[in-house]
Amino acid sequence: MALLTRIRGPRDLDRLTPPQLAALAQEIRSFLVEEVSKTGGHLGPNLGVVELTIAMHRVFDSPRDRILFDTGHQSYVHKLLTGRQDFSRLKMKGGLSGYPSRAESEHDVIENSHASTVLGYADGLAKANKIQGHKDRPVVAVIGDGALTGGMAWEALNNIADCKDLPVVIVVNDNERSYSPTIGGLANHLATLRTTQNYERFLTWGKEALQRTPVVGQSLFDTLHGAKKGLKDFIAPQGMFEDLGLKYIGPIDGHDLQALESAFTKARGFGGPVIVHCLTEKGRGYHAAEQNEEDRFHAVGVIHPETGLPIKSSGKDWTSVFGEEMVALGRERKDIVAITAAMLHPVGLAPFAKAYPDRIFDVGIAEQHAAVSAAGLATNGLHPVVAVYATFLNRAFDQVLMDVALHKLGVTFVLDRAGVTGTDGASHNGMWDMSILQVVPGLRLAAPRDAEQVRAQLREAVEVGDAPTVVRYSKGTVGPAVPSLGRIGGMDVLRESAEPSGDKRADVLIVSVGAMATMCLEAAELLAAQGITSTVVDPRWVKPVDAALPGLAAEHRMVVTVEDNGRAGGVGSAIAQALRDADVDLPLRDFGIPQEFLDHAKREEILAEIGLTAPDIARKVTEAVARLDRVTVEA
Repeated sequence: MALLTRIRGPRDLDRLTPPQLAALAQEIRSFLVEEVSKTGGHLGPNLGVVELTIAMHRVFDSPRDRILFDTGHQSYVHKLLTGRQDFSRLKMKGGLSGYPSRAESEHDVIENSHASTVLGYADGLAKANKIQGHKDRPVVAVIGDGALTGGMAWEALNNIADCKDLPVVIVVNDNERSYSPTIGGLANHLATLRTTQNYERFLTWGKEALQRTPVVGQSLFDTLHGAKKGLKDFIAPQGMFEDLGLKYIGPIDGHDLQALESAFTKARGFGGPVIVHCLTEKGRGYHAAEQNEEDRFHAVGVIHPETGLPIKSSGKDWTSVFGEEMVALGRERKDIVAITAAMLHPVGLAPFAKAYPDRIFDVGIAEQHAAVSAAGLATNGLHPVVAVYATFLNRAFDQVLMDVALHKLGVTFVLDRAGVTGTDGASHNGMWDMSILQVVPGLRLAAPRDAEQVRAQLREAVEVGDAPTVVRYSKGTVGPAVPSLGRIGGMDVLRESAEPSGDKRADVLIVSVGAMATMCLEAAELLAAQGITSTVVDPRWVKPVDAALPGLAAEHRMVVTVEDNGRAGGVGSAIAQALRDADVDLPLRDFGIPQEFLDHAKREEILAEIGLTAPDIARKVTEAVARLDRVTVEA
């Protein structure tokens, strides 16, 4: 790593010769494979943008020139070139973020890892530069072809193109993939560009040939040049971009440093909005990634660097349980169809797609469209299952509310990675869904506690044909089954308190939501050691609040709710309201995620930091019961 260790900032690249730059690119790839294999992370995307990132930092002057990444999972090379070369704790507590982070470096401008936003940022930053008189500061927006399937990107393009003197350089990182191969009309358009000879070469040849032709040559060339738009469409149909008023450069070999630098230099000097279309190979230079057709090692856990195989295997995860049950449901019901937003494999729908290829729809990074398309499918008698990460459903809230719920349509939304997800950082924690969905009339929301309940509640959800249903579950290994002792209303009883005698009530009703069940049972054991009696129930369906819950609560001295969701407006708040509505006047303690953006760390570390552990809950409940006892004695 002789060259890489000498790079402390982008300007250190200026003194390297072309052979040294090529050697640096190889060093960076070796570094990424060696380091990311130890920690896990986004390997494939970064292997694909090595030369592209080097060339950008050679031509543009970061941080004076703002370089933005959409979604940011391809920013590892950028980190290395801006002085951040300690990857030993990548995505771990106290280590580098897996995305751009403004706390890490002045070279990181934005850090939201939700896709399709970067062009909106670029539009605003460039307009601010213009107002402030900084006309010589281009804004560079790196966006993958997958992110260009998002509607927000095209809204921004429309505005950027309207300002002819706005120096925005849009770098399309075209690797034919988002997570998996990119689909849709735009993807087909880019594929056409990839496989067509560059029209600029044709024009250059034409100019030279025609201008050598006596008498009519120059006139004929001028005519053709005047019809340049039509000629471009004939040779390479990038007219879609130029119809918007955007200068187009490309396609460029995204692994040719000289070609990239030339293209970026032209774009920088243009003075208006320019698209530089770069063809890259995800996973380039790492054989195991190049051979992985599923996602080219988009994101990996800890792997063996030589083989790319996982170092250790874990138990069955929540996602695969859902995937298996979807295949079974598809076999039983012909009306079941599935939708995902560029995440066929990550959300577990690949087996369903293989079994029922005509009943799966990958809409690209377009969650809003996914929800409305599902509404259309449901209107015509099918039952769509829309599977996305919990954090990404935030983007489709209006569609869930106005296009699905308002029309009383049977659409099931399955939310993977709900609650604290940990290492991917603030934007990937699924901590808002149970709050924002509380306001949707008629919506029913399930939070399974184990694999058996994922299967059961998914089946219950798809039986609902007149309202949206939601099934949300955690990330990672699903864990052992948590058995039920019985049922009260629709709630599973996981632990029963000792029978009350006379007028004495049991002390605490613990309402456990979803994956928090094991923790709640541990807390109940700790309370029992302090002589505090408790009942633990899993409501299974947390919206609406089970009608039997207020009556059960009245048999206890206080209520405790525990959820892997933000406390503001979550399940605890809904239960508190249900108790008030039923005139059940009891103290309630709601345990959940504080309304703050959480730093990246392991899930267990974050839960400990925010007090969502069995000992924390038991201690606070013990203190609350002690206060109740004092009030009783004083009374």
